[in-house]
Amino acid sequence: MSASRLVAIGLVQMSMTDIPAANMAAAMAGVRAAAAQGAQIICLPELFRSRYFCQSEEHANFALAEPIPGPSTEIFCALAHELGVVIIVSLFEKRAEGLYHNTAAVIDADGTYLGKYRKMHIPDDPLFYEKFYFTPGDLGFKVFPTRFGRVGVLICWDQWYPEAARLTALRGADLLFYPTAIGWHPSEKAEYGVAQHQSWETIQRSHGVANGCYVVSVNRIGHEGDPAGGIEFWGQSFLSDPSGTILAKAPADATTTLVVPVDLARLDVQRTHWPFLRDRRIDAYGEITKRYIDQE
Repeated sequence: MSASRLVAIGLVQMSMTDIPAANMAAAMAGVRAAAAQGAQIICLPELFRSRYFCQSEEHANFALAEPIPGPSTEIFCALAHELGVVIIVSLFEKRAEGLYHNTAAVIDADGTYLGKYRKMHIPDDPLFYEKFYFTPGDLGFKVFPTRFGRVGVLICWDQWYPEAARLTALRGADLLFYPTAIGWHPSEKAEYGVAQHQSWETIQRSHGVANGCYVVSVNRIGHEGDPAGGIEFWGQSFLSDPSGTILAKAPADATTTLVVPVDLARLDVQRTHWPFLRDRRIDAYGEITKRYIDQE
């Protein structure tokens, strides 16, 4: 068995206010709290600088966007350098006038900005009107070689797509991070809530099994939007191992900082005992690039 390669992963689960500066301060405090507990790679929730504005289509919300690199990445680069930690920062990116992305920046432990991933899959569901705001990503699936491990980053709706996880894993990811903003429509929670949450958790754990890697999903908490409707974000951020076992999970309704040790040496053991990558029939998968395979 390979020598242990222990890395501590930090998950910062938080609620958001209407004040971006307050959200930024809370996120930085969460990073500091995780680092104080020994975390080396720390992930924040999706679009943590604001409430989840995609519940409505409002042009005024484009003012929340910023360039990447830009003001927020500069702040977190300085924080990463100070603390000696890797930070995954989810931001609303303004690329140009009329061109915006849902983007995650990755900052190494020396404060170096390593690059960004732009969300590839953009939803358009009731109260999740992301197609109004975000252009689909055009950087492909990416892995960032940080001081503490090879980090793959995907964002929220990406988490439902095995193709995204697979292509990121094939680039060498040790860990798949999913900054997330997902919750219940309160009117549906009683009937569908358990099934919706279980589906969300199961699909992500399965990515870890199929690809032999760790999965880290970091959600927000709290009710946002119309008091009589809106979204109740379900929290329950978690980290699962290459067998799909959940190693730690945050509660549904509390600001929580989790720090979870993982052993990256386990990946080779898992992948040699369950050699899914070895046995893939890449010669037979050409049709995966089709939208649908008609049988006519």
